[in-house]
Amino acid sequence: MAPDSLASAADHAFWQRARRHLIRFGGEFQPMVIERAAGSYIYDSSGRAILDFASGQMSAILGHSHPEIVATVRHWVGELDHLYSSILSRPVVDLAEMLAKLAPGKLERVLLLSTGGESNDAALRMAKLASGGFEIVGLSRSWHGVTGAASAATYNASRRGYGPSAPGSLVIPAPDRYRPTFGGKGVTPDSYDWRGELDYAFELVDRQSTGSLAAVIAEPILSSGGVIEPPLGYFKALEAKCRERGMLLVFDEAQTGLGRTGTLFACERDGVAPDLLTLSKTLGAGLPLAAVLATPEVEERCHERGFLFYTTHANDPLPAAVGLKVLEIILRDKLTERAKSAGVRLRAGLESLMQRHEVVGDIRGRGLLLGMELVRDRHSRAPAPDLAGAVMARCRELGMSTSVIRGGLGVFRIAPPITITDAEIDLGLSIFDQALRDCA
Repeated sequence: MAPDSLASAADHAFWQRARRHLIRFGGEFQPMVIERAAGSYIYDSSGRAILDFASGQMSAILGHSHPEIVATVRHWVGELDHLYSSILSRPVVDLAEMLAKLAPGKLERVLLLSTGGESNDAALRMAKLASGGFEIVGLSRSWHGVTGAASAATYNASRRGYGPSAPGSLVIPAPDRYRPTFGGKGVTPDSYDWRGELDYAFELVDRQSTGSLAAVIAEPILSSGGVIEPPLGYFKALEAKCRERGMLLVFDEAQTGLGRTGTLFACERDGVAPDLLTLSKTLGAGLPLAAVLATPEVEERCHERGFLFYTTHANDPLPAAVGLKVLEIILRDKLTERAKSAGVRLRAGLESLMQRHEVVGDIRGRGLLLGMELVRDRHSRAPAPDLAGAVMARCRELGMSTSVIRGGLGVFRIAPPITITDAEIDLGLSIFDQALRDCA
């Protein structure tokens, strides 16, 4: 058999085994077998290079197989990989100290965990214990995870068919400037009264509350909800709503943290420091590492009241060492500034695509976390999820992996590594251009 035939036969056998043994957990698996990855590219079983415009699962912020991350893993896996959670090591304390120095406000206490859902569960558990309440307010297009409390505060997807959510789960509208609804028929992004909408939302919260409001949890940019960027001033107003009611404010920066948006933490743009902040994805640069950051006041109150969140991989030394190296590289190489300037280039290219293709309805986001929404026509702004799926498939054929978010909106979430080069950005834009021409 020819080499191509051998590879094809091996791939066929691979998919037979995958279909036989894997649980499907979120749509269909993409039709490619990836063998390795390096930098901004992944490579399939035929050796084809595929530009990764989604940073894996928005996590490979430094690109794939960054040599310093590889060296760090090799060193620590041979020295100190895992300990009982109550036994400390130097990488854990070093990383906690570094995060405390970099974080906004007084977020000086840190718990290291494995995943974003886990860190949001821990943060909400702390918020309930510290406040004495149990009611959690989330935004309507939020995504905080599929575990316990995180799932109860997630309103973008995954709620149907699983029975009652956690008691006290309350929702307010996400501030969607592209499709504003508050203010009556004919409202436009310029006339959108988001302050009035927020006031009305909290009037409903107050009417539903049993008097046990604990916290609001929000993403500074609602990534999985459509890359929705709340207007400047929104989070200041939201913070005021929390303070008026004795609620804590929790920011989920799993996708926005550590430089991707052009500031180290996305909430810095708004000048708002939360009581609790969570990190995951970008902190481990592709490895499972997450963190909860809390103010001393919140942590002390939780400790006094017996806070318990004991997990097998809390404070593991190996991922902590990786997180420390990630922060070192981002700061040393000025990658936050790089994300900002690269984001300007990427956004300009996407806006140029918007001028050439009528189906591109909106470009939004910050830095290297941008959304491109496809529509049937710009006047109605009717979503075009089927078209987005076709464009995504065509991009894959042309040599680029990208992400269309769930929810039937037809929004591309564009989040390449912040180490991406200008040439790679231009390549990605040209592939989008070709795919849009071919499909639209």
